[in-house]
Amino acid sequence: MGGKATDNKKTAIYDESKIQTLSALEHIRLRTGMYIGRVGNGSNQNDGIYVLVKEVIDNAVDEFIMGNGSRVEVKIEENKVSVRDYGRGIPLGKLVECVSIINTGAKYNDDVFQFSVGLNGVGTKAVNALSKFFRVVSIRDGHAAEAVFERGTLKKSVKNGKAPTNAKNGTYVEFIPDDEIFGKYAFNMEFVERRIMNYAYLNTGLTLFFNGQKFISENGLLDLLHDEVQDTALYNVGYYRGKKLEFSFTHSNAYGENYFSFVNGQYTSDGGTHLSAFKEGFLKGVNAFFKKSYKSEDVREGLTAAIAVKVQSPVFESQTKNKLGNTDLKGWIVSETKVAIEDFLHKHSDEAKALEEKITSNEKLRTELNTVKKEAKENARKISLKIPKLKDCKYHLGDSKVNSEETMIFLTEGDSASGSMVGSRDSRVQAIFSLRGKCENMCGKKKTDIYKNAELYNLMMALGIENDISGLRYSKIIIATDADNDGFHIRNLLLTFFLSFFEELLIAGRVYILETPLFRVRNKNKTIYCYSEEERDAAGKKLGRGVEMTRFKGLGEISPKEFGQFIGENIRLVPVEINSVSAVPTMINFYMGKNTPERREFIMNNLLEEVDV
Repeated sequence: MGGKATDNKKTAIYDESKIQTLSALEHIRLRTGMYIGRVGNGSNQNDGIYVLVKEVIDNAVDEFIMGNGSRVEVKIEENKVSVRDYGRGIPLGKLVECVSIINTGAKYNDDVFQFSVGLNGVGTKAVNALSKFFRVVSIRDGHAAEAVFERGTLKKSVKNGKAPTNAKNGTYVEFIPDDEIFGKYAFNMEFVERRIMNYAYLNTGLTLFFNGQKFISENGLLDLLHDEVQDTALYNVGYYRGKKLEFSFTHSNAYGENYFSFVNGQYTSDGGTHLSAFKEGFLKGVNAFFKKSYKSEDVREGLTAAIAVKVQSPVFESQTKNKLGNTDLKGWIVSETKVAIEDFLHKHSDEAKALEEKITSNEKLRTELNTVKKEAKENARKISLKIPKLKDCKYHLGDSKVNSEETMIFLTEGDSASGSMVGSRDSRVQAIFSLRGKCENMCGKKKTDIYKNAELYNLMMALGIENDISGLRYSKIIIATDADNDGFHIRNLLLTFFLSFFEELLIAGRVYILETPLFRVRNKNKTIYCYSEEERDAAGKKLGRGVEMTRFKGLGEISPKEFGQFIGENIRLVPVEINSVSAVPTMINFYMGKNTPERREFIMNNLLEEVDV
């Protein structure tokens, strides 16, 4: 062989000609995910178009935080976003630089911006680069500057013009996200409203308007928790506000723990050091007041809390700032939380009594649960060391060898659907759990009942969430059932299971519905998969004569070769989201409870009957 290459593959030439230097604009557009996280199409609240909106509003809120302007106006019409603040206005002579040149801005100067929400020198530039149209106007003491860009390229600039008569100081930004980057997208106004309301909760005294609707909060995080828990709270919401720390809390009879955590106004969906420090301080405060050594799970089971901290130099674990990484915060947050909890319980004896009763109840339930757990594990050990019906993947959430956000588990209906997926999945990051059929309705059941149901017990163990969702093994939990009545029923039963015992999964945005094609339209030359009757009809017209149309009745009818297209790069997922935690128990009881006559009447009153015209 003589050490010669034995294959005929061509090796790309690697020399000076292959080295590229991208401009900041080119880099943002080419490596979009580094700046705004996922791109998406607007169907998920973390999609890029919402990050663009957030970055511009952040700048307006920063002005309010520094004592300049108490009103922000936001509009979204036909995908054009506009934001007007009444702060100081960007310095006129630096307007173009501030919205187009990376690492240019005043947020490096702590005298000007102490607790900034927006990204240091990056946010608005990313919005500009990723918009097909971007316009900014700054007004300062009767003078104005304007700049217009297209896909980050300057098209018009007025450095020192005259402002309209009586125009107040501030900055106006309008932009249209670029469909070359985001494809066909649409704003979900509920997602935007939720973000706007969070700004109001976190900035008392600030009035925001979104498409004419007014958002304002007088009591900050106290209002947030009142709106979330409403009638489910076991005692009046506790509240504390310090110089850099604010939090509110209460307990309900729901399973698990729910947290809304923020850093400098940024919602940190994955928590971080500030949240873990609050949990520790809360436990220490409760134990110090009651002079007990309660376990953390007994104190925090059923807890709902909102926490906000102000940090001068926040360190986030990703560009989209979902998780705080500062380690120097722990000491003072733990200490301040502990003292605040003790003080609250001393001043509110009724709330202290209700909390103690809740902890005692949690202890009792945990003891009962541990007994059932032990029996279930012994039974499972006798059957098999492996989890039945689970086709696991190689990597899991948290593994460093792969982008663990790509890890997912499909919950399928029967072996036929599983078979199609097993033959086409990416076994590195895609797992499959096959259900026998319709699982038990867990509405109104205790958590101990999970251990008496082999299938749901195995599902819980497969997901790794027996103790809490911190052990979750997959980034995405995807319900993949047939698009028929049985499939929809199974979907509802699974959602009832998650909502009843693991609603944190939905709050964290971990649960999805898989969209699979309903039709296959093809001729001799081309095949088109369609997700609706409208798409089917359009495809039929496009392919013309001799077209064959197939209606998929179930996932099992789709061959592995075909299925690979629908769970790969172009996978379509619908996120399952909760608008209000407090609405969950009522919703579950109505749709899945024992009120059959009431539910039947609702269905009959809301049936849509097809009428010939």
